[in-house]
Amino acid sequence: MFFWTWVVFLALFLILKRFAWPAILKATEERERRIRTQLEEAEKMNAEAAALLAEHKRLMANTKEHVHGMLAEAKSVAEREREHMLAKARQEQEQILERAQREIRLERERAVAELRRDAVDLSLAAAGKLLETRLDNEADRRLVTEFLQSVEKGS
Repeated sequence: MFFWTWVVFLALFLILKRFAWPAILKATEERERRIRTQLEEAEKMNAEAAALLAEHKRLMANTKEHVHGMLAEAKSVAEREREHMLAKARQEQEQILERAQREIRLERERAVAELRRDAVDLSLAAAGKLLETRLDNEADRRLVTEFLQSVEKGS
């Protein structure tokens, strides 16, 4: 039996070598070629993905830098606007204060002038009562006004 086992084995081997082996070898080589192609494509896609990732990181860094720049610019603009508004408010405050001081000065001058007129009128009325005569109204006013001015210069 040992002999027939070898004969059957050799016969089967030769048949397989002649008919099956080329098909198996061809299928194996085709599979190897497909796997190699897929590996090359995978490496290519991996390189593209790495390049895209690097580009994405660069864009993110640029965007982050741009956002920080915009925020700094916005802060700067807001600070300038705040300073401008404060300066404008100070200027308006100074104008209101100056106007109030001017109005107070004018009102004081009006009050002093009115007080002088009243003092002149009272002085003339008192002098007229004392003298019991009516003096010339304009000449008397001038006389009393000059007297009051000399008193102001003296004090």
